[in-house]
Amino acid sequence: MSGMELRQLRYFLAVAEELNFGRAAARLLIAGPSLSQQIKALERDLGVVLFDRDRRSVALTAAGTALLPHVRALLDRADDLRRRAGRLSGSEPVRLGYVSWLPPDLTARTSAVARVHIDTWVAPSHAQAARVADGSLDLAVCWVRDEELEQLGLAARLVGVDRLQAVSAGAGGGAVRAGDTVALLDDDVTSWASWNAYAEELVRDTGARAEHIADGGVMGPAFFDHVRRLGRPVVNCPKGQTVPLPPDLVQRPIVSPQVYWTWSLVRRADEQRAAVLAVVDVLCEAVGGLGLYGPDAWLPAGDRDRHRQIHS
Repeated sequence: MSGMELRQLRYFLAVAEELNFGRAAARLLIAGPSLSQQIKALERDLGVVLFDRDRRSVALTAAGTALLPHVRALLDRADDLRRRAGRLSGSEPVRLGYVSWLPPDLTARTSAVARVHIDTWVAPSHAQAARVADGSLDLAVCWVRDEELEQLGLAARLVGVDRLQAVSAGAGGGAVRAGDTVALLDDDVTSWASWNAYAEELVRDTGARAEHIADGGVMGPAFFDHVRRLGRPVVNCPKGQTVPLPPDLVQRPIVSPQVYWTWSLVRRADEQRAAVLAVVDVLCEAVGGLGLYGPDAWLPAGDRDRHRQIHS
């Protein structure tokens, strides 16, 4: 059974236990519409309806009730299989999650100290941090705020940096001042909580304009539509910078200040396993400041103070 199918079964279990799609989505740290789509896909694959649902209530169907104990047993066996495989190999793997960026030489640098398993569930920064806190992951490469670290009992070290760009319509590809850009903030905080927090601070500090949206348009085709509609350069989020641009749009460097997004390697603060700590050390020990402290550099205050303290 593929990773996606197992994930769908975990989604089914969460909805069956909550009997509420909103609560189940919050528990799973995914958007409500995405959860509903995955449940419908599972129902299509199985050929049965699992839930009776209307605007007021959710209930298991007879088929859903009959399948529930088998799903629980299957997920328990899958988890046990992973644990047994780790023991047979001589060590449990170090489970590493990420959002959109990983150190390019990660395997070469970690192979001598641990067996690193890259988790295929690509999720937003706040979701990956929460998965480290609850033990679903050992490490995650994500953007994280000091309050999240304290609340979740995590520790973080700088592992990489993206210099953010703006996207605008037309042929001009010259630099643009940060104060002349637009930052998109999405109402779907389940998916975009970290980006929204970052963008709000960018707006406050640089004078960029905030544009509230509700269509997931922080990246992808909807992002390109917003760039065309707004007629001003729009800040591209880190995930969006990996997407090819349509021919009518151009990427432009942001200056005055240059805008940086940090990637932290997050672990549990009380982590004591040697393999996990060794992976942190080999990935972070020679990182340095990555140009974050130049006179024209901007990053959120918490990022700057935390990483400067570590690298000073």
